[in-house]
Amino acid sequence: MRIIALAFQYILPHRMLSRLMYHLMRIRFKPIKHFTLNRMIKAFNINLDEAASANYDDYEHFNAFFTRALKPSVRPIDTMSDSIISPVDGVISQVGQIKDGRIFQAKGHEFTCKELIASEFDEDFRNGSFITIYLSPKDYHRMHAPVTCELKSMRHIPGRLFSVADWTTQKIPRLFARNERLVNILQTQAGKVAYVYVGAILVSSMETVCNGVITPPYASQVTDIIPEGKTHYNKGDEMGRFNMGSTVILLFPKDSMAFEPELQAGSPLKMGERMGTMLQ
Repeated sequence: MRIIALAFQYILPHRMLSRLMYHLMRIRFKPIKHFTLNRMIKAFNINLDEAASANYDDYEHFNAFFTRALKPSVRPIDTMSDSIISPVDGVISQVGQIKDGRIFQAKGHEFTCKELIASEFDEDFRNGSFITIYLSPKDYHRMHAPVTCELKSMRHIPGRLFSVADWTTQKIPRLFARNERLVNILQTQAGKVAYVYVGAILVSSMETVCNGVITPPYASQVTDIIPEGKTHYNKGDEMGRFNMGSTVILLFPKDSMAFEPELQAGSPLKMGERMGTMLQ
């Protein structure tokens, strides 16, 4: 069955399905909206007690619930000046060292920094560190600043929209460097940090605090985006959101930080918890 599912990953009309999902996620008809919310909450065991509002009527459509705000008390931010926090809720897909510019994806698969960020900044991360975090449908879907930073540039890179589930990362070569993504370059105390939002099938939209919705529409070529509005972010500030779930990847320069020793593939993370220490 997995072989058949994998074959479908290559032949499915990714963008058409994502456009359809974009509209389905915004149906306002209450019976459909409430039915969908009930099914989603039960299927993924979503903890509604953490949401800023548990009243369905406070969400104009399903996407508003999917990107719901949380009560401030449920995601405390680690306040130590040298800490790097998890920018999202999710599960670590991989974490470790970037070896001569190559990033480990899964057994037998890797990709390069250059392929991932499509930028001359790839040399900044050549022998640095990386972490890949997968957001499942049950997770909180807003992305936050891992450290206090200045957003220096954004680059939207069009691509495929393969699923980013664990089984596809093990089977599809260079998956994260092939999927659509938004590369944010941050200037931090630890030097440059690349903060990459990776799209996936049925991820109908990526949105930023500074520039609003990035997709749709879906571009056909790499596009540099000038950050507008807010460009300075304190650690824990909201920076964007996935309108459906996906993956984020963080790249750090060599000798600039150290991950918490207990972190490994499969470790769960909550936004705001310490996941590393800046060494500069």
